[in-house]
Amino acid sequence: MRYTRVPLVVLSLATAPAFAADADLSLTNNSVKGQIDFLNPGSDLQMGAGYTYHQGGRNLFNLDFHAQGRTAIGNLPTTAGIGMKAIGYDQDNLSGGALGLGGFGTVNIPRVPGLSVTGSLHYAPSILSFGDSDNMTALELRASYRVIRNAEVYGGYRYINTDLQGYSGNINLDEGLMAGMKIYF
Repeated sequence: MRYTRVPLVVLSLATAPAFAADADLSLTNNSVKGQIDFLNPGSDLQMGAGYTYHQGGRNLFNLDFHAQGRTAIGNLPTTAGIGMKAIGYDQDNLSGGALGLGGFGTVNIPRVPGLSVTGSLHYAPSILSFGDSDNMTALELRASYRVIRNAEVYGGYRYINTDLQGYSGNINLDEGLMAGMKIYF
């Protein structure tokens, strides 16, 4: 039963060209994540949806909505976005989620064509959390290299943590070094 969700991620990525701008698949030592973004990277808005299966039967779902645009940090071309990420999770006796506010930035390195660095951070205080969550933090850092015009590979770090309401302590919903690939349609 616990391996039935991985084929769903693969199937959703296989059908992505019909309705998506890009598809992203990443792995940590304990999880696999599929993400689909619906609008072109040059669009003023970005919407996406993702699913993460974490070893042990934890399911995470996310919906993203950001306003985005091109800017520069120094002389480095940058794409920045500000918006929200909704994350929901379910595992045996725990379930909940949050609506995190934050953003992302991707900085291209002109001296090394194809190389970019991306960071995203979203935080949800207790007022924007529900279920067993009291607050939530989602952080992702990655270095990407565009191998061909419509595909890139990357490595980085992913961290999603929530404090538990009614329990002492918190739980890392997903954390670890990751490797992945992104395909543009």
